[in-house]
Amino acid sequence: VQLVESGGGMVQPGGSLRLSCAASGFTFSEYELSWVRQAPEKGPEWVAGINPSGDTTHYKDSVKGRFTISRDNANDTLYLQMSSLQPEDTALYYCVRGGITTTVDDYWGQGTQVTVSS
Repeated sequence: VQLVESGGGMVQPGGSLRLSCAASGFTFSEYELSWVRQAPEKGPEWVAGINPSGDTTHYKDSVKGRFTISRDNANDTLYLQMSSLQPEDTALYYCVRGGITTTVDDYWGQGTQVTVSS
């Protein structure tokens, strides 16, 4: 199982970023997936999740209306479109399997850093 996140960077407050997660080593379309983030000196925090078919999504309250999770099952890729970014969104972002109806499993990628600062 491999999960490779990309698309992070440094943006000003109010800016946007689109994260991607390229998956391999498992049947992508059979798994619910989530984005989890970890800020410095804090524990992991679930941000958003999507069901296997992509027609149901869930969000942490603080990102509702600003973040959109989506997936491309034909290309085994998970996305997180983030807009109206705030300094409190600064964190290392990971894509993971599970997080909605199942617990997050042990396969994590290296993460992609998002820094929101003026």
